[in-house]
Amino acid sequence: MKIRPAYLAGLAAFVVTAIVAHGRSTPYNNFVLLAQAFLQGHAWIDWPGAYIDALAFAGKHYVIEAPMPAVLLLPFVVIWHAAVNQTTLAIVLAAVAVGAGWELCERYGVPSIVTAWLCAFLLVGTDLLWCAMLGDVWFIAHVSAVCFTLLALVELAGKRRGWLVGLWAACAIESRFSLLLALPVYKNLLLNDWERPNKFFALDKHWLPRWLGFAGVLLGLALVWVWYNEVRWGTWYDIGYTAWYHQDQAGSPTGSPFQLQYFMYQLQSFFVQLPTFTGSYPWIQPEVVGVALTWTSPALLLAFLSLLPGNRPREVGALWVAVILTAAPNFIYYVNGFAQFGMRHALDFEPFLFALMAIGVRRKMPVWGYVLIAYSVIVGFWGCWYWNAFVRTNN
Repeated sequence: MKIRPAYLAGLAAFVVTAIVAHGRSTPYNNFVLLAQAFLQGHAWIDWPGAYIDALAFAGKHYVIEAPMPAVLLLPFVVIWHAAVNQTTLAIVLAAVAVGAGWELCERYGVPSIVTAWLCAFLLVGTDLLWCAMLGDVWFIAHVSAVCFTLLALVELAGKRRGWLVGLWAACAIESRFSLLLALPVYKNLLLNDWERPNKFFALDKHWLPRWLGFAGVLLGLALVWVWYNEVRWGTWYDIGYTAWYHQDQAGSPTGSPFQLQYFMYQLQSFFVQLPTFTGSYPWIQPEVVGVALTWTSPALLLAFLSLLPGNRPREVGALWVAVILTAAPNFIYYVNGFAQFGMRHALDFEPFLFALMAIGVRRKMPVWGYVLIAYSVIVGFWGCWYWNAFVRTNN
């Protein structure tokens, strides 16, 4: 029996990530605590102390991050309770993400050797490997969002089953809330008739069952989310991040955590922030607030090749809209991710950039593309080595 290359790519990613993680079990296992809380019939966690980020509200402590990783951990917490290794789930999700990335490239018609380079970039040239090797509450959320977003894009490049696109989209949203903004793009890609290139938008003949499946799943998600917020906050909408902003030293007692005044700070973070060059070993030190994409992931420039003539402009345009929409909240948020290598918030929109990279190079990968991917991968491995050697040496 022939094994699909996507499965082999996922297995390779699992092995690489597991080696880099070296058996780590994160102390910031908020999602294990949340899964325990769910199994006990409540939404507040048994708070072990200040090292676990949880919002103090009405005498209890709550995890404000989207709960999808906790949901995935439920069957394992039933068996192993608090001993469940949250980082292991992060490693598995990273492997599935890379496998989905390979499958997406195949469906776009990218040659296998180029696909291998792109998937190496996806895992190591972005913050995906770094987040997965640590598995902390904030980082596993990114890995989960990348995984499910790529699965949604794979389905959109294949059978376009509405209920399945909706399911993967819902899982991505419940990993990172920014992915909610990709829903209009999914709808467009799901319902558009791609065989009629002369029209900007034309309904596919199967649009109705696709739409009913897609909307039905998302309606179910909305109902569950309203109920979850009522249980936690006593209101239908989510106040978690705003309340955290009001309590956080880096935030403010009033206002929203999303404000235009933070735009220049984020712009500098994403595109300018350099590591520190020192006169002693290891000579280059990434700042605790991260390193800009310009220096960690320059191979993202390959996405702009999708704009060249010959690619389906409506599909490419939709993916660029997804990039812009999912990036937007990160560019006006009050913190850039802090305590990170690279810019981890970029993982919200990098799956769409990955799809655009694949479209852009499916006919030919330029030499400079290989150079930038090789550079990005080397920097990614270096970042993981640095954090293991100098920052997180005890776990």
